[in-house]
Amino acid sequence: MKEDRRIPVHIGGVPGPEDAVLVEGMAAMPAWGHARRFTAPSTGHQPGCFCCAGRGPAASAFSALYRDRAMGLAPYFRRVIVLASLPGQADVRAALEQDAVTRARFRLA
Repeated sequence: MKEDRRIPVHIGGVPGPEDAVLVEGMAAMPAWGHARRFTAPSTGHQPGCFCCAGRGPAASAFSALYRDRAMGLAPYFRRVIVLASLPGQADVRAALEQDAVTRARFRLA
Protein backbone atom coordinates (compact mmCIF):
# COMPACT_ATOMS: atom_id res chain seq x y z
CA MET A 1 0.00 0.00 0.00
CA LYS A 2 1.29 3.45 -0.93
CA GLU A 3 1.93 5.88 1.94
CA ASP A 4 -0.30 8.97 1.99
CA ARG A 5 2.10 11.93 2.12
CA ARG A 6 -0.53 14.65 2.17
CA ILE A 7 -0.48 16.91 5.22
CA PRO A 8 -2.96 15.72 7.88
CA VAL A 9 -5.62 18.18 9.06
CA HIS A 10 -6.98 17.86 12.60
CA ILE A 11 -10.28 19.48 13.52
CA GLY A 12 -9.67 20.90 17.00
CA GLY A 13 -6.80 20.22 19.31
CA VAL A 14 -3.89 22.10 20.79
CA PRO A 15 -1.34 23.44 18.29
CA GLY A 16 2.34 22.89 18.87
CA PRO A 17 5.22 25.15 17.82
CA GLU A 18 5.77 23.26 14.55
CA ASP A 19 2.09 23.12 13.52
CA ALA A 20 0.16 25.25 11.07
CA VAL A 21 -3.16 26.55 12.37
CA LEU A 22 -6.31 27.67 10.55
CA VAL A 23 -8.30 30.05 12.76
CA GLU A 24 -11.84 31.00 11.88
CA GLY A 25 -12.97 34.63 12.03
CA MET A 26 -11.82 36.73 14.94
CA ALA A 27 -11.12 33.86 17.33
CA ALA A 28 -7.98 34.25 19.40
CA MET A 29 -4.76 33.37 17.63
CA PRO A 30 -2.89 30.46 19.21
CA ALA A 31 0.32 30.96 21.15
CA TRP A 32 2.03 28.28 19.05
CA GLY A 33 2.29 27.48 15.38
CA HIS A 34 2.02 29.46 12.14
CA ALA A 35 -1.59 30.69 11.90
CA ARG A 36 -3.85 31.91 9.07
CA ARG A 37 -7.40 33.21 9.41
CA PHE A 38 -10.43 32.33 7.30
CA THR A 39 -14.10 33.29 7.43
CA ALA A 40 -16.76 30.65 6.89
CA PRO A 41 -19.28 31.56 4.18
CA SER A 42 -22.68 32.77 5.37
CA THR A 43 -24.75 31.66 2.37
CA GLY A 44 -27.61 29.18 2.47
CA HIS A 45 -25.68 26.91 0.13
CA GLN A 46 -23.25 24.17 1.05
CA PRO A 47 -19.93 25.78 2.07
CA GLY A 48 -17.55 26.03 -0.85
CA CYS A 49 -20.10 25.17 -3.53
CA PHE A 50 -19.10 26.24 -7.01
CA CYS A 51 -22.30 28.19 -7.67
CA CYS A 52 -21.16 30.84 -5.16
CA ALA A 53 -17.38 30.88 -5.46
CA GLY A 54 -14.63 29.06 -7.33
CA ARG A 55 -12.79 28.40 -4.09
CA GLY A 56 -14.10 28.73 -0.56
CA PRO A 57 -12.39 30.68 2.22
CA ALA A 58 -10.91 27.56 3.80
CA ALA A 59 -9.47 26.37 0.47
CA SER A 60 -7.83 29.77 0.00
CA ALA A 61 -6.44 29.65 3.55
CA PHE A 62 -5.01 26.16 2.96
CA SER A 63 -3.28 27.48 -0.17
CA ALA A 64 -1.85 30.40 1.79
CA LEU A 65 -0.49 28.04 4.46
CA TYR A 66 1.12 25.83 1.82
CA ARG A 67 2.60 28.86 0.03
CA ASP A 68 3.98 30.21 3.34
CA ARG A 69 5.68 26.88 3.97
CA ALA A 70 7.10 26.69 0.43
CA MET A 71 8.48 30.24 0.62
CA GLY A 72 10.06 29.73 4.06
CA LEU A 73 7.64 32.14 5.78
CA ALA A 74 6.36 29.30 7.99
CA PRO A 75 8.10 26.35 9.60
CA TYR A 76 8.02 23.07 7.69
CA PHE A 77 4.82 21.97 9.40
CA ARG A 78 3.71 18.35 9.28
CA ARG A 79 0.09 18.90 10.34
CA VAL A 80 -2.62 21.53 10.42
CA ILE A 81 -4.88 22.21 13.41
CA VAL A 82 -8.26 23.83 12.66
CA LEU A 83 -9.84 26.04 15.32
CA ALA A 84 -13.35 26.76 14.02
CA SER A 85 -17.07 26.75 14.74
CA LEU A 86 -19.31 24.09 13.20
CA PRO A 87 -19.91 26.19 10.02
CA GLY A 88 -16.17 26.80 9.78
CA GLN A 89 -15.47 23.09 10.20
CA ALA A 90 -17.99 22.39 7.42
CA ASP A 91 -16.10 24.79 5.13
CA VAL A 92 -12.82 23.02 5.94
CA ARG A 93 -14.36 19.61 5.22
CA ALA A 94 -15.84 20.92 1.96
CA ALA A 95 -12.41 22.22 0.90
CA LEU A 96 -10.77 18.88 1.71
CA GLU A 97 -13.43 16.99 -0.25
CA GLN A 98 -14.26 19.31 -3.17
CA ASP A 99 -11.25 21.52 -3.91
CA ALA A 100 -8.77 19.65 -6.11
CA VAL A 101 -5.71 21.67 -5.04
CA THR A 102 -6.53 21.37 -1.33
CA ARG A 103 -7.29 17.65 -1.68
CA ALA A 104 -3.93 17.07 -3.43
CA ARG A 105 -1.96 18.65 -0.56
CA PHE A 106 -4.00 17.97 2.57
CA ARG A 107 -6.14 15.19 4.07
CA LEU A 108 -8.49 14.89 7.03
CA ALA A 109 -6.64 13.09 9.85
